Amino acid sequence: MLVLATALLCGVVVAQYGRRGRSYRGDEIRTARELAQSSVPTPEWKNDPEFENDVFTFARIRYTSSFRHGGRGDWTTDIPDSDLNLSYRLQQMTALKVDPNGKVIQLTDKELFNFPWIYIVEPGGLEFEEEEIPILRSYLLNGGFLMADDFWGEREWENFEEEMKRVFPDRDFRELELDHPLYQCVFPIDAKYQIPNVYTGTRSHDTGVTWERYDAREVHHRVLLDDKKRIMVIACHNTDNGDGWEWEGDNEYYFRNFSERAAYPLGINIIFYAMTH
Repeated sequence: MLVLATALLCGVVVAQYGRRGRSYRGDEIRTARELAQSSVPTPEWKNDPEFENDVFTFARIRYTSSFRHGGRGDWTTDIPDSDLNLSYRLQQMTALKVDPNGKVIQLTDKELFNFPWIYIVEPGGLEFEEEEIPILRSYLLNGGFLMADDFWGEREWENFEEEMKRVFPDRDFRELELDHPLYQCVFPIDAKYQIPNVYTGTRSHDTGVTWERYDAREVHHRVLLDDKKRIMVIACHNTDNGDGWEWEGDNEYYFRNFSERAAYPLGINIIFYAMTH
């Protein structure tokens, strides 16, 4: 991880203090950058205009929450900083050209199929609308990739698994083994590290606790495969990569132990793998 550490230290470390807990609603949201206008400054960059339509875009899904299993489900969690910070690090650390204006879309949006990678945060309270199910199925079977992140404990897992069963009744999640190429495609990853939320993480130096619930101590990376064994969905359960991206500049302990060590390498590897396989 020495190369990653050096690059992150030499790059823009976004200091973010005192502005959290915002919950934003409204169908007018189109880009993460729009939300960042009233935020602490986030990294900015430009691509060659000739290639502005040939870039990777962080596409966050706006969804409905039901909380029927008592799980969380807020699609706005960590926005916009997590999306923009990871996008910046991705273009900094790989050869991928990355859109500096990550998008917020719905599964029913006609633009969905323009984005090969989509992100759902806190799916513990997710509930797909009936019209979304065939669209998501078609998107994934036709080469799309979904990353689900930041949900904890068995009840929240059960909710997400049930929702994905509505999409693929005949497919089951399986644990992704550490010898899979995804864990080596950019940075070598030798363990499924647990990234806590920033509050738990900053106290973990004293408490040793990195989990949010008593039944969430073990991190899982579970996947759904298509008929050609391509990963369509990766579910990062009992871990919070989004906070690792969002809060990278909050304090050095959290950055060193969770953002730099785990959240960025995994996020970058997942996207790079999805875009090249």
